[in-house]
Amino acid sequence: MNTSMRNRALTGTALALAVSTVLTACGGGDSSSDAKSQDTASATPAAAVEDPLVVTFDGGLHILDKDSLEVTETIDLPGFNRVNPAGDKDHVVVSTDSGFRVLNAAAQTLTDIRYDGAKPGHVVRHGGKTVLFTDGTGEVNVFDPADLSAGKKPEGRTYTSAEAHHGVAIELTDGQLLTTLGNEEKRTGALVLDGNDKEVARNEDCPGVHGEAAAQGEAVAVGCEDGVLIYKDGAFTKVDAPDDYGRIGNQAGSEESPVLLGDYKTDPDAELERPTRVSLIDTEKAELRLVELGTSYSFRSLARGPHGEALVLGTDGAIHVVDPDKGTVEKKIPAVGEWQEPLDWQQPRPTLFVRDHTAYVSEPGKKALHAIDLESGKKVKSVTLPQSTNELSGTVAGH
Repeated sequence: MNTSMRNRALTGTALALAVSTVLTACGGGDSSSDAKSQDTASATPAAAVEDPLVVTFDGGLHILDKDSLEVTETIDLPGFNRVNPAGDKDHVVVSTDSGFRVLNAAAQTLTDIRYDGAKPGHVVRHGGKTVLFTDGTGEVNVFDPADLSAGKKPEGRTYTSAEAHHGVAIELTDGQLLTTLGNEEKRTGALVLDGNDKEVARNEDCPGVHGEAAAQGEAVAVGCEDGVLIYKDGAFTKVDAPDDYGRIGNQAGSEESPVLLGDYKTDPDAELERPTRVSLIDTEKAELRLVELGTSYSFRSLARGPHGEALVLGTDGAIHVVDPDKGTVEKKIPAVGEWQEPLDWQQPRPTLFVRDHTAYVSEPGKKALHAIDLESGKKVKSVTLPQSTNELSGTVAGH
């Protein structure tokens, strides 16, 4: 399923509060001079920004004010970089070619906190813990994001997979760690470890396992090439797709709903399949149903709203609001112009990031960024940015 040079720009002010959710995908990039860029970026302390947004562009990051959407700081960081919320109100995790780095987005500076390793992959936030999975080593790092405020690498749990692979892991509130199984050739399923890293559950009936999401009641699902694998109440349950090949690789969950939102692809031979259906996985009933949108979307199109509603940014330019219980599209919110997903997954495409009642949508072709109120469906702000952006994220506290 599931998985983008930083000079100095403007120094802004700070404003108010908002925001929640989103999914992950796959990492990579070229960032050999990222340590040197920190010196450039932190020569003069910048003013604090409240609830900042972060966007990537070819060669760096922009930090944005959440209300005005103005660039408050630009940080050089060569290569393809990825961004995800770190789990507190100040920080964002940046995936570079050399590993994960922690950006203090509120203070507008790249910190010295880093988790080195080739091919940094998924970043998962759940139950007050943040989990990093490094594909090149199979290493899993778990930490409390509140500890990032001390300015040094947090002490936390570390686990190394039996074999390196493109994986994902999530720690549950009782200390159990669910992590994927696989190697560079194939991925087969997941296992669960207790707080002492003793295996307590395993299921290898999930070919091509990719991505994760947590639902209400702490049900966790990972995607498979033939459905999903749900872990709940100490046991795995496989939910089969209606097709022999029905790949769910990216999901979005909400604590407001027992139903997960996932993508859905059926062509194993496609160079790039552009699906028009999404999946809804009921973790209470262990059932999966498909919803036809009438438009395609990408892995950066899935999110959840403040009431648990499923949100999908379509290539028709609209945010499709899906009722997860009824499985129906309740409304369409105009967001951007029509677009097409590029063949290369690292290339820019419109991206959806949701915090609280606000949907932020990037429009790289126009160098634009929009803030949309999900209740009214109205754009509250649109700006033109200095560069065409790729990834879009921000700080999200509490998860």
